[in-house]
Amino acid sequence: MTTTTSHSPAIAAKGLRKAYGDKTVLDGIDLTVPAGTVFALLGPNGAGKTTAVKILSTLVTADAGDLHVGGHDLATDPQAVRAAIGVTGQFSAVDGLITGEENMLLMADLHLLSRSEGRRTAAELLERFDLVEAAKKPVSTYSGGMKRRLDLAMTLVGNPRIIFLDEPTTGLDPRSRHNMWQIIRDLVSDGVTVFLTTQYLEEADELADRIAVLNDGKIAAEGSAAELKRLIPGGHVRLRFTDPAAYQSAAVALRDATRDDEALALQIPSGGSQRELRSILDWLDTAGIEADELTVHTPDLDDVFFALTGTTGIPTQPKETVR
Repeated sequence: MTTTTSHSPAIAAKGLRKAYGDKTVLDGIDLTVPAGTVFALLGPNGAGKTTAVKILSTLVTADAGDLHVGGHDLATDPQAVRAAIGVTGQFSAVDGLITGEENMLLMADLHLLSRSEGRRTAAELLERFDLVEAAKKPVSTYSGGMKRRLDLAMTLVGNPRIIFLDEPTTGLDPRSRHNMWQIIRDLVSDGVTVFLTTQYLEEADELADRIAVLNDGKIAAEGSAAELKRLIPGGHVRLRFTDPAAYQSAAVALRDATRDDEALALQIPSGGSQRELRSILDWLDTAGIEADELTVHTPDLDDVFFALTGTTGIPTQPKETVR
């Protein structure tokens, strides 16, 4: 039986296709997720993100594609795939009528753990996810963030090495979202592979080693966050002056710069690389001109998302570095 090694990807999909009637949801996409990394699949509503998760987690059958998860062929050995993975969907799967501890013990029973092993595993995970105080309370009394943490804790009962998280922080407040991010980072530091779908662009930027943007059933672009941002023009360096004479001298010399006479500021097209910044700073020093503020503006994932899909994502804060 084939297993995932450090040299083979945790998830590999080639030519993945799925249609519902005459609606093609996934149009022959290719995905490769190295073990021990976070892979984020971005896309607008209806792009096919959840369908991809359902197929790769054996819940839905693909129409075509060579698909391997955890080193196992999805078509010929789906049971081995199920044994290697955990899935947390968009909506919490916990039972609100029973306690958090009872939910955990029920999951332990489903994984055929002995009573003592099940109790030990449940206790460890409840502590890890900061749910000890709430463990004896009905889940219906939990906050959204607590339910999400319990949901993920239940997913980990079987110690999966590959976890699918389908929009895991939807509806959470910022504090709960950041708590979930740290949990995901901790999982990956333990060697777990995370396949994440999200519409939160900041989430993909914070967590993902690689990001794929899904649009109209195809992968519009794939790469690290930095690589994707470099695809989009619009980066620039902004120089602001308080001395009108220095501003005029710089404006005359930097003819490619866009002037803002009211703010005494110049905008110079730039990708924000270290070499470009050094060149600008060296030029200022050589010319004896001192800018009071230098600000680097780089495109963010919101810009990427809009450019590739024609759809605005949930806005992220512009990333600026003031020197």
